Amino acid sequence: MTASQLESWRRAGLLPRHGRRGLGRGRGSVVAMVDPLVIETAAALVRHTRQGRDRRCAVLGWFAEAGKPQLPGAVPVPEPPAAAVHEAVVWAVARSPVQQILDLARASGSGGEETGDAFYAAAGELLRAHPHHVSAHPGVVRAALMAGQDVPEGPSGEGIVHLLAAVGMGPDEVGADAMAHAFAATGMFGLPAHEWAQMLSAAEQTEGPAVDWSLLDRAFDPLAQAQRAVYQDLLDARTVLTGLRGFGAMYFMHALFMPDTAGLTALRERIDASGMGVALIGMLNLSASPAVFAWDLTVCLDRAWHELHDALFDPGLFDLSGQESGATHFMDTWIRAVREQIPPR
Repeated sequence: MTASQLESWRRAGLLPRHGRRGLGRGRGSVVAMVDPLVIETAAALVRHTRQGRDRRCAVLGWFAEAGKPQLPGAVPVPEPPAAAVHEAVVWAVARSPVQQILDLARASGSGGEETGDAFYAAAGELLRAHPHHVSAHPGVVRAALMAGQDVPEGPSGEGIVHLLAAVGMGPDEVGADAMAHAFAATGMFGLPAHEWAQMLSAAEQTEGPAVDWSLLDRAFDPLAQAQRAVYQDLLDARTVLTGLRGFGAMYFMHALFMPDTAGLTALRERIDASGMGVALIGMLNLSASPAVFAWDLTVCLDRAWHELHDALFDPGLFDLSGQESGATHFMDTWIRAVREQIPPR
């Protein structure tokens, strides 16, 4: 940390100054009292600043750290300035690969087959530069591991491009088969593409109301959501994201032979019923880059994630007191199950 760096943070409005008192005419001023808030703010900035990296990444890393549960006796991490957080989130979302692909789709509009081909080529380049991996359902992974089989792959990440194309260019430009792969790529309800295709076909052929595709465009506009968000929205979304990562970890650990309890079974059932299980696993990267954190934060602005968080935040789901020897027996059982999967030498 250098004096010029401190001054740069002050000019950017990220670091407050210590209170000062004058020494009299012509004698200047001195620091009246060292402010702990200034010290902890500078320390947070140092932890998240990297040479050559945009200052907004440091703000995002700092905001993420400030939202983590504090250990007993630890010095609380101060919150970054609200305006700086909002600016950093909007900046990161605008630069995200998903938003760039969505912008390409909207720019392509209904320009016909040639324009569509150009979009898919450009989107493919972005996807290769930033691969999108979708996890298989934990129950499927667990069954495969117990049977000594290879872990199955999740839905193709390329299907996400079809979903973004449908939002930007309209479902008619994408086609029914591509839409089925798009929904399968989200992992919703664990349904494969052929089952989505059957449901979409049934919806088209029924005498009832057709699918309201306009919901896609209204429901998926991450940059606009980030721009509209006020600071309290971002704080609430951070709380939801932090909680959902914990729930997602417990959901995923079923794949790694975590013992079942009545509460954990109920937890998985609630997550599966929401259709958001695969997306929940996607939020698990606890060492996520600031850009990924900003994206997940924006996703959690949606009320659907708040409702899932509230539905899962039930202390009764995690009560191990009814288990033999409580948590100790639970962990011993888990360790033994993992060891049983290790092949003998």
